Amino acid sequence: MSATFAAVDLGATSGRVITGTVGPGTLGLTEVHRFSHAPLRLPDGLHWDITGLYANVLAGLRKAGPGIASIGVDTWAVDYGLLDAAGELLGLPYSYRDGRTASAVATVHSVVPPAELYARTGLQHLPFNTVFQLAAERGTSRWSAARKLLLLPDLLTYWLTGTVGAEETNASTTGLFDAAAGTWSDPLISRLGLDRSLFPPLRRPGDRAGTLLPHVAEATGLPESTPVVSVASHDTASAVAAVPIQEDGAAFISCGTWSLAGLELDAPVLTEESRAANFTNERGVDGTTRYLRNIMGMWLLEECRREWGGTGLAALLDAAAEATPFTALIDPDDPVFLAPGDMPARIAAALERTGQPVPRTRGGIVRCVLESLALAHRRTLREAAALAGRPLRRIHLVGGAARNALLCQWTADATGLPVTAGPAEATALGNLLLQARAHGVVDSLSEMRALVAENLSPVRYEPRDTTAWDRAAERLPRTA
Repeated sequence: MSATFAAVDLGATSGRVITGTVGPGTLGLTEVHRFSHAPLRLPDGLHWDITGLYANVLAGLRKAGPGIASIGVDTWAVDYGLLDAAGELLGLPYSYRDGRTASAVATVHSVVPPAELYARTGLQHLPFNTVFQLAAERGTSRWSAARKLLLLPDLLTYWLTGTVGAEETNASTTGLFDAAAGTWSDPLISRLGLDRSLFPPLRRPGDRAGTLLPHVAEATGLPESTPVVSVASHDTASAVAAVPIQEDGAAFISCGTWSLAGLELDAPVLTEESRAANFTNERGVDGTTRYLRNIMGMWLLEECRREWGGTGLAALLDAAAEATPFTALIDPDDPVFLAPGDMPARIAAALERTGQPVPRTRGGIVRCVLESLALAHRRTLREAAALAGRPLRRIHLVGGAARNALLCQWTADATGLPVTAGPAEATALGNLLLQARAHGVVDSLSEMRALVAENLSPVRYEPRDTTAWDRAAERLPRTA
């Protein structure tokens, strides 16, 4: 038995609708709609054009055609919309790159100290975590009118079906989720003075959210009976579900706008040592834990390209390959790189602050970014393995950067471990396969991964001489 499903897969810079046919030994993908998007700078801050995103979702589902068995939605984490008592959206959702949370972190920590917050949520400290965004909302008119909080994939699912829920892999990124219990943390919500009724009932990957509203069916040409399935709605959770892990000692890197590097564990690591190293414990499929650290990924390169007028990636990578190795290194997680803006100038300023030469060419800047990312991968995975007490033998690198041969090879060289690169569309694959499992087409997470390994041909990169990388690792700056 085989069936075709539609994955709505929205990243922080681009979105796509992909259909996939899944059956015994069969896994085929077709991209039917792709679009770029960016946050809008409005007088009160940086917002997502959520209605524009939704219009593109409908356009993609219309192109998917009437033969799909179900729909699943995934997006990035932490951002949300607020609904009023009538279920209407209260303004455009803020982007996590907006700076309004700068003072909110101290407000939260004055009520719940960082160590206690981590012991309960297991969440890496990032200044834009939902808990800090909500603290920044306090006292606003839309906060006073808010009756329900929906993370972005849940908001889009609500607009498709009219049903309200919170999918757990995304809920686990809010800073209001109990990492050990796998539930909303009612004590934490209460201590922070938040209304518990804001937070919808939790859904698990594979739960049925509902069917299409009549006007959605009309707009897409799909039957009203078409189910919308809660997949792993945090895009990284769906990506990790499609990583073809079939051996002990395997680590993953899901690399796109962000680079999420870590391990899949059976339980969270909530030690003080883990907090000090700033690792996160996020919910995965079937109650697993994605133990990882967020690294500021290909955002660095894409913002450079934007500043350079969209210079072709292939030409930049060719120039980087010819540039002098290890001229300069940055900490990819330096907060100065978080906001949109002139990235080459900020990289140059960071290098000057640390007494390093500034590359004179675009190829040199790109090499600086990619070598720094490869070394950040090395540092993160070695620390994760030590903190979790796990061996480290192979890296699976998935996401858009799996197509970047330089980054893949340099990650192998820096870590001294073989890198298996692909699938590039891991998030959409995980989304589709979780729908297939909900329909009984596949039985388990291990069967999903075996199907990926059987049908896709990853590229393997073996580590080369690592001596120079060992020396460079000692020079990699660490901002925090």
